[in-house]
Amino acid sequence: MIYKILPWGVWEATGDAVGFTGIDARDGYIHLSPASEVAETLRLHFSGAGSLALLAVDPALLPDPAALRWETSRGGVAFPHLYSPLPCSAVVRVDRLEPDAQGRYAMPPLLIA
Repeated sequence: MIYKILPWGVWEATGDAVGFTGIDARDGYIHLSPASEVAETLRLHFSGAGSLALLAVDPALLPDPAALRWETSRGGVAFPHLYSPLPCSAVVRVDRLEPDAQGRYAMPPLLIA
């Protein structure tokens, strides 16, 4: 399973597919990372973003498997990236994450390796 995170308002505004445009330039992907890495990803990409949507995506449900590519960050960590719209039919679960008073987000247990 691949976990995509984006601002809740972007998710609410989607129709049949989540496109990748300037409106969700702060999106991020997490693939069963340790909780500390997840927290750092959220801090870097979503500070002050308000509510977040955590989408659990089943890669097997993507209409074009070639659209999913793994790319390595400068830190040597491989992250999945989609090069076509993400069909809502590939999203099997959606969780809403709310920030605490310090702007941090609680990590769902399913993301802790």
